[in-house]
Amino acid sequence: MNEGIEELTIIADEQRREFMAAGAVESDLELAYRLQLEEAMAASLAFQPSSSNSSSQSPKPSVPIMINDSVNIADIQTLELDKFETAIKDRMIIETETMKLQADLNRQIHDKKLARDIVEMPEEQWQMVGDNFHRPYGEGSSSSSKSEDSSEIFRVYFKGLLSEERDHGPSSSNKTVTMAGIGVAICDSMDELVFEMKKPLNIVKGDRMSRQSVEGQALIEGLNAAASLNLKRIAFHCDYYPLYQYVSGRWRPKQQKIINCLDQVNLLRKSFTFCEPSLVASKDVKFAIKLAREAINSQISKVVSSLEKFENCVICLDEKSLDQFFSVEGCTHQYCYSCVKQHVEVKLLNGSLPKCPHEGCGNDLRIGSCEKFLTPKFTEMMRQRLKEESIPVTEKVYCPYPKCSMLMSRTEIIRLPKLSSDFGARTCYNCHGIFCINCRVPWHENLNCAEYKRRNPKQLVEESKLKNLAERNLWRQCIKCKHMIELAAGCYHMTCRSNFRSRVESNPLSLERPIGFLVAYGIRTLFLIETTYPSDKSAQVFESFKMNQNQLLFSRIVPVVLVARRAKPNCLVDSSRVS
Repeated sequence: MNEGIEELTIIADEQRREFMAAGAVESDLELAYRLQLEEAMAASLAFQPSSSNSSSQSPKPSVPIMINDSVNIADIQTLELDKFETAIKDRMIIETETMKLQADLNRQIHDKKLARDIVEMPEEQWQMVGDNFHRPYGEGSSSSSKSEDSSEIFRVYFKGLLSEERDHGPSSSNKTVTMAGIGVAICDSMDELVFEMKKPLNIVKGDRMSRQSVEGQALIEGLNAAASLNLKRIAFHCDYYPLYQYVSGRWRPKQQKIINCLDQVNLLRKSFTFCEPSLVASKDVKFAIKLAREAINSQISKVVSSLEKFENCVICLDEKSLDQFFSVEGCTHQYCYSCVKQHVEVKLLNGSLPKCPHEGCGNDLRIGSCEKFLTPKFTEMMRQRLKEESIPVTEKVYCPYPKCSMLMSRTEIIRLPKLSSDFGARTCYNCHGIFCINCRVPWHENLNCAEYKRRNPKQLVEESKLKNLAERNLWRQCIKCKHMIELAAGCYHMTCRSNFRSRVESNPLSLERPIGFLVAYGIRTLFLIETTYPSDKSAQVFESFKMNQNQLLFSRIVPVVLVARRAKPNCLVDSSRVS
């Protein structure tokens, strides 16, 4: 083996000298070519008439550097030669370490054999020759050591493990990846450990790895380790019944991968004078199982350590580790959890569903992924917003009781069983209060809907106050979702939370009005958002509504966020033209 490596080293050195000589020749040829090219260009310029003295003092034209493909090929070959020499050096180091390990193993075998002979020596014989009994290792005992080595049967324990581990990637969510590891333990006849090995298996993406193939790879590694230690008599212990049947010749495999694996096992078994399989329990191969598990854990540690990198959030520009970034499902845009949390909370408080913060990206943020950083309060709010979005405007029904205002679907309510002979009586999901689905008021017992409307022709006081306030402040209702909106500044082009665009037909509002003034009413609360300079009358009305919010009965308007887009006058469109 050493002679072959030395021969390869000599060949590599000769090839390197040839490459260096070829590189020197190419460099000389390139220099000669450039000199000739410069002379030719200078001669051609000498025949041109000069218009002035300054032109004669013009700098000498530079010759462009020509890239020679042969030089690049030589460089590539030199790099390949360097890799080859590095591989040879690594192989020599491996062989040296293997020889040291083999010598240590032989020394251990010799020492254990000597200790066993001393223990088994009779007392009478010990009294006679005990003081002079010695058996030096390597001093004229090579034949005896070989006989000791050949007489002992070593035990080879092997194990191949497959494990489903959670993917630690930044955009992996709850995905799992398959990892494999191999463990090999070689013990002497007294079951004392003399060699151990753990090795992770790289599974190619898309390749299906079975337990049979992993166990077969572990057996091959164990036989290779025993052969490298120059062991001649071994017994490999297997705890996997199908593999034991395959190597024993009782079963014939059908998969080509298993057939190739068994062919390699049978070839390795020929290098031993004694090599027989043995079926044991899983507890008997605990050394190998532990080593295989450690190999898998080392793979996980490498993946986790490689993920400990830092990136800058495009929103806050702070440098944070990748585990502090949130990846949006569907578009893989990443932002730090702090920025995404603020973005989602603001959107929910404004009454809209959060989307990806990236400009132009319309992917919705899913509640399952947002639960990681949202508080229970905002999580429930997001569920409520999702429910509001899933129910059409014409199907929305709110509980008329002031302390509830539960959002329900008219279709689902109609499917519920009737509580009386009248068709309109239904029960709220939340407060279990009975109300009329036709009149949208608490249940009018002993009165049908027509009689109730005849006796109550006027609207409720709170609803009248809200409508009067809307008329005084020039508020309008969205044609699509019926939300109350106010034009604070800019053009008449309005965009509602439901993305419906319309034109507010009214007198132009003064720019001194509060920018961003929004009244959103629904869940028994009147919100005032970003009011800058509200009028005294509006403030008084707002305070009166705020004090009496628990007594409000109007429930057909839900909280919204309005965006008043500043556009040019020629960009205005009529609401009737917006689809």
